[in-house]
Amino acid sequence: MENVAESDPMMAMDLLTRYERSVNPGLARVFRFMGLESAEATGDGALLIDENGTEYIDLAGGYGVMVHGYRHPRLLQAAHRQLEKLAQSSRVLLNRPMVELAEELQQVTPGDLTYSFFCNSGAEAVEAALKLARAATGRSEWISTVGAFHGKTMGALTVSGRDTYRDPFQPLVPGVTHVSYGDASAVRRALHSQVAAVIVEPIQGEGGIIVPPDNYLAEVREACDQTGTLLIVDEVQTGMGRTGRLFAIEHSGVVPDFLCLAKALGGGIMPIGAVVGRPSAWDIFSVQPLIHTSTFGGAPLAAAVALEAIRVTIEERLPERAEMLGNIARRRLDQMQARYPGVIREVRGMGLMLGLEFANAGVAGALMAELFQRHILAVYTLNNDRVIRLIPPLVITEDQLDTALTEMEAAMAAVDQYLDELGE
Repeated sequence: MENVAESDPMMAMDLLTRYERSVNPGLARVFRFMGLESAEATGDGALLIDENGTEYIDLAGGYGVMVHGYRHPRLLQAAHRQLEKLAQSSRVLLNRPMVELAEELQQVTPGDLTYSFFCNSGAEAVEAALKLARAATGRSEWISTVGAFHGKTMGALTVSGRDTYRDPFQPLVPGVTHVSYGDASAVRRALHSQVAAVIVEPIQGEGGIIVPPDNYLAEVREACDQTGTLLIVDEVQTGMGRTGRLFAIEHSGVVPDFLCLAKALGGGIMPIGAVVGRPSAWDIFSVQPLIHTSTFGGAPLAAAVALEAIRVTIEERLPERAEMLGNIARRRLDQMQARYPGVIREVRGMGLMLGLEFANAGVAGALMAELFQRHILAVYTLNNDRVIRLIPPLVITEDQLDTALTEMEAAMAAVDQYLDELGE
């Protein structure tokens, strides 16, 4: 029988080398440095399983996608049912799953958020909201926050707040002012008659899991109302139960003009994004119904899965679960911070959206490497590499969470010993 390696030289190479040669050489070097050379094969709940059968407890949650865990049975069934009928839309006839999803969002989102536009990602949702805010107000400028992350497409990147990602693409879209996050007075000072919208995250995710003061969003909403400015709330990472409520804005009682969703909306199965808007901000579609469109947005397969994802989130009480398990995790992490102050500088977050800030990126990287060796997955925040975020699937069991936190404490002890040996 012919040797596969001889007949196909590419198959003889390890997958990381092939990735390096065909996808992203720089990221391949990071994977190799961190010891991440195995390939994912499948998953079950909060467990990710590689091709060798090794199980990892996933505290990274696909950067917020896996709220419902891997291969949730109800979501798989919804996908299979719709796939047997129609996966993509003709874009000519009506699309029933998309309409039903829009109706569900109308019911579960706060206040008078009524109409939905569907796309394929969080960045696309932000792009749509920025355009719609301009159209609704006739104004040309926006206010965002330092440390914000709204995506890496051109408009979304413009309102994001880290120069590392922005500088290579300058000049970006003009007319954006970045102010300090969590400071409503800074928003007030920056507002003027040409600002179409303020865009803000209820909790900054990639900025380092930054929780603002309790009255922050309410004061920003008031400032916007006083100047006729629209409010865009980006819940791409916080939405679908992550913080202990279905949507994080429910903690503040604020109703935005546009609510951006993605990530967990697709149930860990399908990519989908959405902007849900108030009627007063949706008039442009009455005048020009094709002013903003997406070929794949709201496709029947994605919409059917998203509809079931919302129902699973509510019926399985995942927000309540996030709050309960988040409290358990927070207590343990606070104890670790007290025990290893040289490793952890601060613990912060809400629900099962928690961040650990370290003295520097090197300490954070050392802890991540220790966790990987112990089969625990965790990741940096993109705008602050001193912060490791813990955003596991909300279906993680108490035993799995306990195991992950026990391994984390052992990893911290190892890092702490290493720092002592270095004299740091």
